[in-house]
Amino acid sequence: MITDRYLVGTRLRLRRAERPDVDGCELKLTQKVPADRAGAVQGLITNTYLSPAEYDLLASLPAAVLFKTRFSVPPLGVDVFDGPLQGLVLAEAEFTSDEEALAFVPPAECVAEVTDDARFTGGRLVGASREDLVAWLAEYGIRPEVRLSTPGEN
Repeated sequence: MITDRYLVGTRLRLRRAERPDVDGCELKLTQKVPADRAGAVQGLITNTYLSPAEYDLLASLPAAVLFKTRFSVPPLGVDVFDGPLQGLVLAEAEFTSDEEALAFVPPAECVAEVTDDARFTGGRLVGASREDLVAWLAEYGIRPEVRLSTPGEN
């Protein structure tokens, strides 16, 4: 489980990533500066790894919070979102060069390419409502399933 806290008024993200393969979790502060050109080109990313005390101090700052579970399906990291974004699944590939990124062809199972759509970045998704998400997906011809419960149903 990953908990991302986007610190209000900044470009900073505080991450707590529970890792089943190791005892404990990864705590880090990240700043992402987008690339100044479109496409699968990485911008600048700075990570600072934190102690639990440092994380707790920064976690006391006002933040918008996003919850997701990440699965590794090489060459993709697949994020399954929780909360208001429940049902959203995004896959992201990471590369060692811009050329490698530009040559990447998404697997046939990918329903929509959203690389150039800033609405699908964590910093924007964290403030999105369920209604926002449904409207954005409709622009890609995707209609999310909506499950309605009936009284007495668990």
